[in-house]
Amino acid sequence: MNKSSLSLPKNHLVALILAGGKSSRMGKDKALIPWQNIPMLKRVYQVASEFTEKVYIITPWSEKYQHILPTECEWLTEIRTEGPLVAFNQGLAQINSDWILLLGCDLPLLNLDIIQTWATHLNQLSPEILALVPKKSQGWEPLCGFYRQQIKVELQKYIDQGDRSFQRLLTRIPVQPLSIDTDIEKMLFNCNTPSDLQ
Repeated sequence: MNKSSLSLPKNHLVALILAGGKSSRMGKDKALIPWQNIPMLKRVYQVASEFTEKVYIITPWSEKYQHILPTECEWLTEIRTEGPLVAFNQGLAQINSDWILLLGCDLPLLNLDIIQTWATHLNQLSPEILALVPKKSQGWEPLCGFYRQQIKVELQKYIDQGDRSFQRLLTRIPVQPLSIDTDIEKMLFNCNTPSDLQ
């Protein structure tokens, strides 16, 4: 499946990659850590760019990453580093697209076929559904999901109330959960500590 076979209007779907974490548990910048000789941020970018109209990266430190990514990559500046929810909100304010595929920069096993299969559900969702997100028994996987542009109203209200939990946000808005099988579980593996790299 390629971009055109999704039969979505132009600018229907873009990707937003979060690259503003402090990587404190890892001890070094996760985005730059090589996985099979390719920095993790670059791997995520490559998959996202395969089938979205545009890939945005939001980070306070774009100068750290520009040397590993193509010039057509769109950089957004993260002004306050208050976690992924606030970064997502800042990114949304600068993006004009029907749907946003939100991704963490530490998903080295991101699978294009799975993401494309998920994307085929977007046209069938009822208008009130604001997100399409994988859900495990222990909670949501918010940094590998699709979000409708209209979520920004609810998101801003939620942040204004002082909450920063993605998990709680997703219990309060209409979300279509994506079930997780063994292949998806593997894809959602993210690297947080040096032992995860082994």
